Parts: sequence; structure tokens; C-alpha cells
Amino acid sequence: MRSIATLAALLAATGFVSALPQLSLPPLIPEIPGVTEALADIAPPLPVLQVPTPPVESPPFTPSTLRPKKLGYFWTGAGDKKHKDFLAVYSLDDETFGTFITLVDVPSSGNEPHHLGASADGKTLVGGGLLSLLKTQDTAYYFDISDPYNPSFKKSNRALLASIADEIRALPEGGFLITYMGSAVGTSPGRLVETDADFNIIHQHPEDVDGLLNILGEQFTPHGLDINFDKNLILTSDYVVPLSILKPSFGIQRANTLRLWDYSTRTIKSTITIPGGGGIQDVKFIPNHREGAAIATAVHLGQLWIIYPERTREDGQPGVTEFLFDLGDKARDSTAIYSWLSKDGRFFYASITGGNHIAALDISDLNNIKRLDNPDEDQGIIGPHFLKLTPDEKALVVTDYFVQGGDISILNTPADFKVQYIDILEDGSLNFNRTIDFTQEFYNRGGGRPHSSVILDLTDPENPKWN
Repeated sequence: MRSIATLAALLAATGFVSALPQLSLPPLIPEIPGVTEALADIAPPLPVLQVPTPPVESPPFTPSTLRPKKLGYFWTGAGDKKHKDFLAVYSLDDETFGTFITLVDVPSSGNEPHHLGASADGKTLVGGGLLSLLKTQDTAYYFDISDPYNPSFKKSNRALLASIADEIRALPEGGFLITYMGSAVGTSPGRLVETDADFNIIHQHPEDVDGLLNILGEQFTPHGLDINFDKNLILTSDYVVPLSILKPSFGIQRANTLRLWDYSTRTIKSTITIPGGGGIQDVKFIPNHREGAAIATAVHLGQLWIIYPERTREDGQPGVTEFLFDLGDKARDSTAIYSWLSKDGRFFYASITGGNHIAALDISDLNNIKRLDNPDEDQGIIGPHFLKLTPDEKALVVTDYFVQGGDISILNTPADFKVQYIDILEDGSLNFNRTIDFTQEFYNRGGGRPHSSVILDLTDPENPKWN
């Protein structure tokens, strides 16, 4: 333990953890017309690191001249993992729902596009690459949507101490906090990465001695992330060791912990444990809760647990956990459970990836939670994961794709590669009625794998809204 403490103190004292926070490099193998396609076809799957082949150029497409009031931006991987990954834009208006508007390529392929988030001013999107490190590529991709109908690729970068970009939260002053689930080589510890308003990486938290000791002492693989600005708190939730999903593997290493942070100092206040949680994939603060409580998803248990960050435990540390709700048999060991809450804190929605199900709960009374979906119903979806309410909260947008690592991975979740646009009824329950099929639109690149979304509502052009 003394050697770990000495190393942590040395790294913090010398400023090593933040002296060189980021890097951006072109593909290690340059694009060569007539050769790139052949390289992509013959490059064999390797254990962990892959041949860093350049991407195959995207097939030509015709953008639409339609100007809908509601737009969906979907961070999407090419199904063949050879063509460039891309941001796809669709109309979500009732009259023209599912009409393709345009797309924007990034200069790389095989990133396994993951979460997508919008900046505080709604003019920039950032999408993370879950497996970008396998081809030694940048892990965060930024898009300019100041012209919402003609987005453009802005830049990309990578952190030096971390990889496996996951959840994203915008900072009021500009920039982002982003959970990076793994180290630079996909092991524990990961980092909470911070960018400035120009989207340059400026910190890889924690950077203090106590924080480094904390993440070196127990698995730190942050996936979930939320900020309570009023309470000056951050919560991150630890999911799995990324490298453990790749062959050869002795099994996925899942965590049972969350970290509670001081927002203003970006320092860890305590480690919070959910016994037997088996991967705490997500955590969300309950809006307007007087104690700043949050709900965490425990994947192995198939349960929701409530976190009271201001209550003190018997050991004197902040962060008390209590069992809240069991999502049922479909949720147990379901690989992933991601969540979203309504702005008033009344309704809670969760995707149960392995159970092919969306759960809806009325949590207005935490002592008497009401389930609004039928847990035994076949909802006709496969592999739902990322979900969010539209800005007007009249619909829930769900992307039916989590992760398919292919031959090199032990994690390949079934999916139908669709976007579900689910109407929210007055009581908060769900009405499934519209989809966008990414396998058909992008057949000429092996189909599209939409993982996440940002929804923009321009009904009032002077006051745009986004989620």
C-alpha cells in the first residue's frame, strides 16, 4: 500500500496527471485510394489491439431539403466496421417522421460509437468511441450543429490516461465532463475527463493524492454520470473493466460501487457500495428531490437502488444506499440497464437490454412506486439501450443497440438496430408506434448501428430546446 501511496503522491506533486491531458493523431496507416478497401477486407481480428486500418469512404448520399421542427441526431457505427462512423440526422415531426435529412462522417471507423451529448448552448455535440483504442484512434468526436440542418465535423481528441468514453454532461461555462471507463489500455482505473469551452481536454480527474489512492485501491470504471449543481455534487457509477469483455477473458469484471464527488473541487468525497450490484451502469439524480437523492441501476441484481448523498453512514462517510425497486426477472443479469427521468422527477424510465424491455415507473411517492408497464409483455424490441425523453416530454426515444464487439469480444448483445419513438401517455405509460430502421437506410455500409441520440426541438426557433 505504501508503494501505491508514494506513486500517487509523486504523480500528483509533479503534475503528471494533467501536464499532457490530450492528444489527437491521424490514422497510423494513411488512406490510400484503391488500397484502403483491400486492407479493410484482409485485416484479421487480433486479440485486443486491431490493425489500425484507415476507414473506407462512405457511399454517396443525397441530403434532404426538408426543414423539420424536430430533429434527431444519432451517433452511429457502420455495421461492417470498415466504413466511416457517422452522425445521422432524421426528422421527428409527425408528418415526416423518419425522413433522412443528412449525415456527417468522422475520419475513422470501428469506434463502436457510444454516448452522445450536447453542449450547454446546444451548438456542439460530442460522441464517444467505446472501442476506439483498439485501433489507437481518438476517443471523442465533436460536431458543430449551429446550423442544425447542416451539421459538420469539428474535431476529435483522446485522453492520455484514459479511454472508453461513456456518459456525458455539459458544463454551464462550456465544455463537458465525460466518464472514461478505462485506463489508456482499457484496465482500471478510468477517469472523469473534463474539457474546456473549446473542447480541449484540460483535466483527468481525480488529480489529488487522496483521489488517486481511492481509484487505485478499488475498481474505478465509471460509466454512469450525473451532476447536481444545486447541491454541488457529482455521482459516477462503476460498471465493468473494459478489457475484461475482450478475448481472451476469464469473465467480465463487474463493480458494485459509485463515487460521490465535490463538484467545485472535482474531488472524491466517498465510495458508495451496492452489495452484489454486479455492474452499476447508470445513476441519475431525481429532479427537485429535497435531499438530492439519486437512483442507480444494479445490473446483476436487476434492481434500482436509491442514493442519499447527504446522509452519513456508520463509518462517518457521506452516501447512504437503500434498495428501491426490483425490475423483475427480465432485468436480472440483463447486461445493461440505462435510465432517464422526467423533469419534474415523477416518471422514471429504464432500458433492460438483455430483457428486450422498457420499464416505466411512477416514482412520485418513493415509498409506493407504481409500475406503468407490463413486465411480462413482449414489446417487440430487441436490445434497447440508450433512451431519453424528447424536450417536450411527449415521447421516449430509444436506440436498440448496445455493444457487439465481434470475434474479439465475449460481449455481443442482440439488437434490431432501430430507433423507437414511443409516445408518452398522460399517466406516463408507453405507447409503441413508430420506428426508424437503420439496417435499411445504410445497407451499403453493412447497416447502421445507432447507439445514442440528441433530440433538438425548433418549434420555437428563438428558443430551441434539446435533450
